[in-house]
Amino acid sequence: MNHSAREAMLGRIREALKIKAPPPGPHAGAAPHPAPRDGEFRPLLPAVGATWEEQCRQFARNAELLKAAFQVVPNTAAARAEVERIVREEQWQRLATYDHPLLREIGQDLGPTPLFTDRPYDKAELEKCEGAVTTCEALIAQTGSVLVTSRGCGGRAISILPPHHVVIARREQLLPDLLAAFALLRQKYGAHYPSMISFITGPSRTGDIERILVLGAHGPKRLTILLLEGK
Repeated sequence: MNHSAREAMLGRIREALKIKAPPPGPHAGAAPHPAPRDGEFRPLLPAVGATWEEQCRQFARNAELLKAAFQVVPNTAAARAEVERIVREEQWQRLATYDHPLLREIGQDLGPTPLFTDRPYDKAELEKCEGAVTTCEALIAQTGSVLVTSRGCGGRAISILPPHHVVIARREQLLPDLLAAFALLRQKYGAHYPSMISFITGPSRTGDIERILVLGAHGPKRLTILLLEGK
């Protein structure tokens, strides 16, 4: 930046600092803007396919862009085989999970020592787990996100600490958009929302240093999503 451009920029900052900041809340006596109703948001958000198949393809495209592994599997046996392959190839010694009917079929007795996060446990032991296998509240086709909560998905830390997070979802859990996800939470939890609600959109990442993408910065380095078409 040359000298004249720098002085011009600093001049604009000095002028802006002379303007008194308004107090928080409605300004100059204006009435607060009413919150849009649900239907009013949708035209502003990315379009979503009308059928389950279209939404599934959209989720798959988003997952690929986000560098998450996504696979539609026909049943729980195929999901278990895929989890077994991951465990074997990555040589997991410890696996974080919790008591859930779906996870009893897929994520337990695979070989690695299980750590159950719905029972008293040592956080230091969770940090030693190479992977976690969880369910989810929903998958969001519009963004490629996985919706998890502390009450429905094994607690707050299981989806954050282990470096590889494997998510199992059923066909009916694929939702079109974020509005449908929030509607699901309202219907399921009413006035008693979980203490943690998280939309996991691909593996943890950062680009803070010289805009170089680094995966696994603040959470799992790998995210695998298995969507069950059948039982």
